[in-house]
Amino acid sequence: MFYGEHRHTLDEKNRLSIPAKFRALLQGPDDDAFYLTRGIDPCILICTKAVWQEMERQFCDHPITDPVARRFKRMFYSGAQAATCDKQGRVGLPQNLIEYAGLKRDVVLVGVSDGVEVWGADAWDKQLAESLDNIEETARKLLKEPGQ
Repeated sequence: MFYGEHRHTLDEKNRLSIPAKFRALLQGPDDDAFYLTRGIDPCILICTKAVWQEMERQFCDHPITDPVARRFKRMFYSGAQAATCDKQGRVGLPQNLIEYAGLKRDVVLVGVSDGVEVWGADAWDKQLAESLDNIEETARKLLKEPGQ
């Protein structure tokens, strides 16, 4: 599972250093490929091959006649690509995903249990502050209190 928050910088070639503990989980013991795509929020989503395959299975369960499903698939898969880390533990981020997420030099890698999100540092700081302001209400919605 992916946990924690790591601040890094993109280099001049748009490469991002992946923390060692994330890298070990992303690459797995047998396959060094993982996937990048647009997140639902303005960030880049990074996930393992197994998580990617499970998401694909769920998304493909929707019929081609469903216009909402078609729009989502276009958005999600058109930005997707398989990736690997180089020998220094860096991954190259494609320009289209950098632009989508509004990334500049300073970024934050955020563990979100089954994947990693890459946020611009300013956007993450704002998102985190807003989320912390509402954490009790959010927790109540997600974890039903006894008697409800």
